Order: sequence, then C-alpha cells, then structure tokens
Amino acid sequence: MSIHGLLLVGLNHATAPLALRELLALDANEQRSLLDDLRQRGLAAEAMTLCTCYGVEIYLAADAGADLEPVAAALARVRNVPIDRFIAHLYLKRGREAAEHLFCVASSLDSMVLGETQILGQVRDAYERATAAGHVAGLLHPLLQRALGVGKQVLSGTALAEGRVSVASVAVDYARQIFERFDDKTVLTIGAGKMTRLVLGGFADLKPGRLIVVNRDLTKAESLARQHRGQAAALESLDEQLVNADIVLTCTAAHDPIITRARFDPLLRKRRYRPIFLIDLAVPRDIEPTVAELQSVYLYNLDDLQQVVSQTMARRTDAVSAARAVVAQHLDAYLSWHRQRSLGPMIERLYQRYHALAEQELQRTLARLPEIGEPEREHLRELTRRIVNKLLHDPIRNLREGESPHALNLPYLHALEKLFGLPPASDDAPTADDKSQS
Repeated sequence: MSIHGLLLVGLNHATAPLALRELLALDANEQRSLLDDLRQRGLAAEAMTLCTCYGVEIYLAADAGADLEPVAAALARVRNVPIDRFIAHLYLKRGREAAEHLFCVASSLDSMVLGETQILGQVRDAYERATAAGHVAGLLHPLLQRALGVGKQVLSGTALAEGRVSVASVAVDYARQIFERFDDKTVLTIGAGKMTRLVLGGFADLKPGRLIVVNRDLTKAESLARQHRGQAAALESLDEQLVNADIVLTCTAAHDPIITRARFDPLLRKRRYRPIFLIDLAVPRDIEPTVAELQSVYLYNLDDLQQVVSQTMARRTDAVSAARAVVAQHLDAYLSWHRQRSLGPMIERLYQRYHALAEQELQRTLARLPEIGEPEREHLRELTRRIVNKLLHDPIRNLREGESPHALNLPYLHALEKLFGLPPASDDAPTADDKSQS
C-alpha cells in the first residue's frame, strides 16, 4: 500500500483537556474491540492504537472510505461516548505528516516531558499487541520498526534526555512549597505501575519518615515497597492510610475515581485538617476533582504538572533541534525507501513489457533472415536488449531519483501504467524486506 494510505486520527494533551482524555481512555479489551470494528467495517487493512496518559491515537493503513468521522464514530461506539463530545478535539494526519508525527511521538518530542523514555516502550508495546492480533502488515510493519529506531537514536544519541524536567521533579518541587521538612511525613502510593514508580523514586529521595504502598495486588505492593525501604498495605486499609498520609501518589487503571469527595470528607476530622498533597497521575483520574475544594487539600493532576513541564521546551531549543534533525533524516530515508518499494513492481513490469515487445520484433526480423548464423543472431539479441535498456534508462532514473521522495502518488502511478500500456499489478503479500526497516 502507498504511504498515502497511512492515516492517523487522535487527540492528546495539546488538543484536549484531561476531563475529555479520560473519557476516551481505552483499556486492553476496548483497544482490541476498536481495531476489530475498524477492520470489519472495511475502514482499514491494518490498524494500531497507541493509548497513553497523554491521549489516544489510531494509526491505519486506510481504505478509501476511511476519514476522521468514521474513525471517530468507531471510537465513540467502543467508549459509549457521544461523538459530539470529542470530535472537535481530534486531529487528522495523512501520509508523510502521519509518519513524521509517529517518529516525533516515539522520540518523546510530542510528550509532556521532553526526553522521557517511557513513551518509546509504549509505542513498542502497542506495536507488539497489534502484530500479535494480526492487525499489522506491509505498511505499518516497516513504519513502526523505523519509528522505534528513530526514538532509540534520539534518546541515546542527542541531549534531549539529559537534564529533563520530569513529572516527578515538578511534583517534588510542589511538595517543597507545601512542606518544610519530610523526615516526619508519610508518603502513600496507590498503584504500582511505571508512572507511579517513576514519581515515587523522586519522593523516596526526600527520605520521608514513612513510605507506604497500597495496591490491589499485595505482592506487587510488597515488591515496590522493598525497593524504597517502605511497607505494603492492603487496598482495604486505604481509608486508614489516607488519615495518616501527608503526600499521596495515585495512578491506577480504575475507570472510576478511587478517592471521592464523599469518601475523603469524613476523614478530614480524623486528620485534624493537616495539609495533604495529592498527586493524581491516572487517566481516567483516580481522585474526584471536587476533593480539591476541601480544607487543607492540595490536588494536582497531569495537566497541572504539564503547565510547568511544557515551559522547558523554550529553554532546550538546541536539544530539540538536534532531535528534530534526526527525525527529519530518518523520515526522508523512510519515504525514499517506501518510494523505491512502490516503484519496484512497476519498473519490473515496464522492463518485462518492452523487452517482450522487442523480442517479438526481433523474431520477426530473424524469420526473414534465415541465412544468419547463431553468433550473428546472438549479437542482434544483445543489441535489442541494450536499445530497450537505454531507452528506459532516463525515465526510470527520474522516477527513482525525483526531487521529492514523497511526491509520487497513486494516481501518478496509474497514469504511468496507462502511458506505457502496462498490465495491472498483482496484489502480492508483503515481503521480508517490508519488515526490515528499523
């Protein structure tokens, strides 16, 4: 499939507020249902979803009927959310623009935290899930492998990942504004995922008096607590832990808030209205927003932290420029490779067609010259082959080495096929070369 069949529909922290992103947060089952729905409705030959705390993106090797609205309708069906609630916040990218966006995402250039490494792993996980489900083939395979290679080079070969301002560092800075000391404070963590571990490390460095990890899976809680010399607690004891906590980090996969105003309000008296710092890293959110209205409660979510982190972009222009240069280099290389792959079958048919015509004319001529011996006949065959190759040399070179590696589109290929009288191309399965771009 041509690169022009690549379609991206999505929303992220730059286009939609947290309240909307959490409505569209897809769990693993919903992601599978969405991909199945898109393919069953004939909207895509290939598909992959990338769901992070920043938003949701759907990459498609799209068929003719695929566009923003049909894809948005599929998302609305899976999440049971009216399409009018979110369609204005979606972005649509095609072809080269979609490929460039994916490379930027994998390189963390599109992240809230420039230089974070977690997003590259999330792209890899999304790719592996879609591949295992049979949703990835000749277009997305090489694109995603190239994206992973770009992300790895940016994060290891540029200064983008050095000295980054992270969610963890911003959260710690906020905590220092609220509390003067931490050796008498209790840090409570709810959940044991990657984001939680990242931020917990920042607070563990403050050497708090106590560190407690609460998780539905007590084994995971105990493992994380051991890493930071803390203790694990059962989820059933959450109210008790909230009474004792001074700092709470939460990031679970729950669809509904864990800490509601109705739950937390009665705990204030038991806490004697001591200040509490709540950091909600979950999408959907774990803490009901109205909890922030309660006395002595300081609640921050991902969007609050984003406002601080995003300010680092202007101060890191050199690192960003170097990273974007890597992206641009790989994008041109990928598009050039894809162009060569698209042209290859047509060029082969072009040679076959005109060598066959030349051979027919040669045989007519030889039939009129029965006295010519085999050496002379072979010389004429070689002459015929060379004439055809020379006549085709310049047109084929111009096709392969055009100024714009992404300019050749499907209508142009069809026009060339008609111009040269080529037979229709067969729809061959992707070759191993299609899976070798990294």
